[in-house]
Amino acid sequence: MVEVQFTDAAGRRWSLVDKAPIFAATGELGPDTSYPVQVAVACAIAEGHGLAGDDDVVTVSTSVHGVTTPDGREEFTVRSGQLIR
Repeated sequence: MVEVQFTDAAGRRWSLVDKAPIFAATGELGPDTSYPVQVAVACAIAEGHGLAGDDDVVTVSTSVHGVTTPDGREEFTVRSGQLIR
């Protein structure tokens, strides 16, 4: 299991916990990995919350792979510059 942390557009830090392949499908996360490392979290832009520009914020959902915070949250408002297209 791996914990991934990120900061939303309001500066709040969130944690997602799941199996390593969810965050790094090529196997680079393991017991011998020197943490912290950057990973990607699959997400989708929430309906009605499209991208308008690099300085804008967007709402994304991490439900693509069923990843949520420990309390079940799956939608977050992030800066569009945090997204990899």
